[in-house]
Amino acid sequence: MTTNTEAYVLPTTRLAIDDLSPEIARAMNGLERAAQHTTLEAPLRELVKLRVAQINGCVYCVDMHSRDAVAGGETWRRISLLPVWRESPFFTPRERAAFALAESMTRLADSEVPDQIWAEAAAHFEEKELSDLVWHIAIINTWTRLGATARPWTLSGDANS
Repeated sequence: MTTNTEAYVLPTTRLAIDDLSPEIARAMNGLERAAQHTTLEAPLRELVKLRVAQINGCVYCVDMHSRDAVAGGETWRRISLLPVWRESPFFTPRERAAFALAESMTRLADSEVPDQIWAEAAAHFEEKELSDLVWHIAIINTWTRLGATARPWTLSGDANS
């Protein structure tokens, strides 16, 4: 079986929110660009983005962040085991703390972020890193929720989930 690696999966657009609300789209893209200048290592950022995309069910984002992680040196084995990271021996304590925080922040309808998850993240990340991590999780949650809802992708657009 051959996988097409030329283009990301682009589901049919439901609502062209970038075109309809360009000021907001530009601001969101600016937020994404600002988040690229961070204290967090790029491989961790991609895995966190991928985990949030998996939870939120955004096919475009899962496809993009899987491929971006591989392009950044991540292995397919770790990517395929990301949904079951708790049972997998292939993730570091720092990564596990980031995934737990990402999952908790993504599933806020279940409960607020528990003190234990916050304490574990704080044990593995300096304050500035933890701040950057929280912003990254918030940003990817916005992108994936937009993607899973409006599917605003265009071939010439600047979709940055």
